[in-house]
Amino acid sequence: MYRIGQSRDIHRLVKGGKPFVLCGVKIPFELGLEAHSDGDVVLHAVTESLIGALALGDLGFFFPDNDDKYLDYDSKNFVIKIMNLVEDNGYQIGNIDITIIAEKPKLAQYLLPMRKVLSELLKTSIDRVSIKAQTNEKMDAIGRKEAIEATAIVLLKKKM
Repeated sequence: MYRIGQSRDIHRLVKGGKPFVLCGVKIPFELGLEAHSDGDVVLHAVTESLIGALALGDLGFFFPDNDDKYLDYDSKNFVIKIMNLVEDNGYQIGNIDITIIAEKPKLAQYLLPMRKVLSELLKTSIDRVSIKAQTNEKMDAIGRKEAIEATAIVLLKKKM
């Protein structure tokens, strides 16, 4: 009746990297993302949590980072493709809880737009999508503004 999936993703922050995009929302920031695709850590964690809930492997199985087909790929398409599998397997989103860990930029003003984008991608109401942002208290690569991380936990429920 229910399935739970969990994942995390982390990407380097670099000067001259790809535009800083989280959950499909472009955010002004002096650093960019180092990645094969667009580097959207939130959507990567979300996609892999959905894959995990279905017990179908991981993000790299479906979208290998050595395949040029996915070079600069819009990560919204990862979510769309896997949501089709979720629905094909007879499930829908119960709820999803996401945490973004970044020292900078401050993300509070972007959380609602991110929730709106994600609720549309997941074909669910916004009240089932939680996104929180926190810092790493200036510790490790995240605290030194060298990386950004996102975690996602999703509950799928069987459609009635």
